[in-house]
Amino acid sequence: MAIFDDQTVAAVVAHMDEDHEEDNLIIARAFGAPGAVRSEFVNLDDTAGYWRVTEGDSTREIKIDWPSGKITERPEIRREVVFVFREACKRLGIDMHADGNHDSEPVAAKTAESAQSAETPFAQVIREGSWNDHEDSEGADFMASIMRGTASLDDYIQLVVQHYFMYVALEEVSRQFASDESFAPFHSADLLRMKYLKADLEFLIGPDWRDKISAQPATVAYANRIKEVGEEAWIPGLVAHHYTRYLGDLSGGQMIAKRVAKQHSFEDGKGVEFYNFESLGSLNGFKDRYRDELNRFGETLDDAEKQKMLAEVRAAYRFNTEVFIDMARAKATA
Repeated sequence: MAIFDDQTVAAVVAHMDEDHEEDNLIIARAFGAPGAVRSEFVNLDDTAGYWRVTEGDSTREIKIDWPSGKITERPEIRREVVFVFREACKRLGIDMHADGNHDSEPVAAKTAESAQSAETPFAQVIREGSWNDHEDSEGADFMASIMRGTASLDDYIQLVVQHYFMYVALEEVSRQFASDESFAPFHSADLLRMKYLKADLEFLIGPDWRDKISAQPATVAYANRIKEVGEEAWIPGLVAHHYTRYLGDLSGGQMIAKRVAKQHSFEDGKGVEFYNFESLGSLNGFKDRYRDELNRFGETLDDAEKQKMLAEVRAAYRFNTEVFIDMARAKATA
């Protein structure tokens, strides 16, 4: 009998493949696939995690035993994946300030301490902070079904609808501060998603899509928080939401686009234009530049402001999870 049910496995797989694409690649290269050009987390059990790795023209699966041995509880999965990632960084000589202590202290707690250290690049502080902030929930299961290609077309449409309301708020506030010298380096015109969201909604729903959509309560709360940040003219808070949304959607979103298009036989990019970031050029190159800007931005903040911004990043992740929860509930009561 399997220790972890299918929903649990699907939620973890979706989280890893949506939000930790680059970390998956680091893990693969450190654990037996040095030439990996693609790595996906595909499965787990009580003894190990499994990654599907592409090297050149060949694809194979690698098994990585959990560092602490056999696990039985859902929270232990996250802990073991973090341990695997830290070990991968050590093997590759990537300084993630891992202390090798395999205890159960939340990563976010250690990250809060790291935020005070001038030795830790700020982008790394933010990135490590995300590990502990995608809470297990029915919302994660909702997103996992989309990632696995088992969700209905209406499920995907509802995701696009909620994205629309999120980005209305985010891009409206971003426009207000587009000329601010501390925010401008983050906000490329090629990131703007509104015209693509409108095209997707017209394709998926029809020309009268505006009359047929509504925001979930959690989406309204999410959008209102972004607007509050704008009203406060709090640039670190705006960067926190900007980073969380855009870098997530141009990373794991690429996988969502491929799977949704294949599942529903979309052609020529129709229905998934939101995830088309070709105008940015190399996505990895863009993300590297973005993180460089985060590092420079962090140098302008004192420790208290760094921790405040990190808290806002974590809040953004919680808002996102709550949106998934609302969508799952709406589906269950439909």
